[in-house]
Amino acid sequence: MNGTPNNEPSPPNSGLSSPASQPTPDWRQDTVECWHRLPNKAFFFGLLAAWLALFQFYGNPIRGYLHTSSLFSVLNSAYNDPNADDSHGPLIPILVVILYWCKRKELLALPLRIWWPGGLIFISALLLHVFGYWIQQQFTAIAALFIGLWGLMGLAWGPAWLRHSLFPFWLFIFSVPLGAHGQIITFPLQQLVSWLTEQCAHILGVDVIRVGTQLYDPAGKYAYEVAAACSGIRSLVAIFLLATVYGFVVFKSPWKRVFLMVLAAPFSVLGNLLRMLMIIIVASMGGQSAGNFVHENFFTSLLPYVPAIVGFLLIGRWLEKSEELEKTRT
Repeated sequence: MNGTPNNEPSPPNSGLSSPASQPTPDWRQDTVECWHRLPNKAFFFGLLAAWLALFQFYGNPIRGYLHTSSLFSVLNSAYNDPNADDSHGPLIPILVVILYWCKRKELLALPLRIWWPGGLIFISALLLHVFGYWIQQQFTAIAALFIGLWGLMGLAWGPAWLRHSLFPFWLFIFSVPLGAHGQIITFPLQQLVSWLTEQCAHILGVDVIRVGTQLYDPAGKYAYEVAAACSGIRSLVAIFLLATVYGFVVFKSPWKRVFLMVLAAPFSVLGNLLRMLMIIIVASMGGQSAGNFVHENFFTSLLPYVPAIVGFLLIGRWLEKSEELEKTRT
């Protein structure tokens, strides 16, 4: 080493940064850019505003218990009815919008254009709403609302948009309040959960008498009824939505998505069975008050979701491994 400086010229700066140094786009900036890329915005949202206004001022075909012309007021009242299990309804539009945002790049890559046959879907929805007014049927008005929205999207952005956005749009079906019609689902679930609780309690050596959907202790320590809320209808809807979103986000195969959705029912029954068994076992040892504590406890109310979450993760991982094996074989 002679101490002389290195006079070799340094390589010129090409002005290109390494991939690691490139800033990742902010989600807000990305959303704004996607918004600018979306065509026919004024056309779609102008018609959407008029469509929603129609159902705000002339949406309710029945002026019975609720003297309002707004279909949205009717839906809000149904969602807040303590005697029904439709409280999840307001969450569905939020979920649908979030999923549309997640699919934004896929949708914007499609050939988007004005598609006049979409207007036929929209007109059909308008005629359906008129028909609902004639027969005074709220379910018809609700169906018309969503069919019209589907037609507007087809009119503004074309058939490719409709095909690729079928999911998540069809999740709007969960925002339709069932009210008393939900007993078609809840009552068989009540009977199934109560029967399974009786059988499993006997296997575990716990004495219980079942009369319909009511569970009694022979010594009179406790008495419970498997009500509609305990039957699993709330957890069934939540678990089905979880399975649907998980299946469509993770998997491309239709049969795997359907398989996960079908599993929502047994997972829901299993979770509520575990919760009812816990209540019965604790009540048999500590009496009605001890069982009531378990029944009303926030953490035990989350028990029905544990088998579903764990089950979906395990089965999802198994399905992912099977996909990897299929790819390696091909």
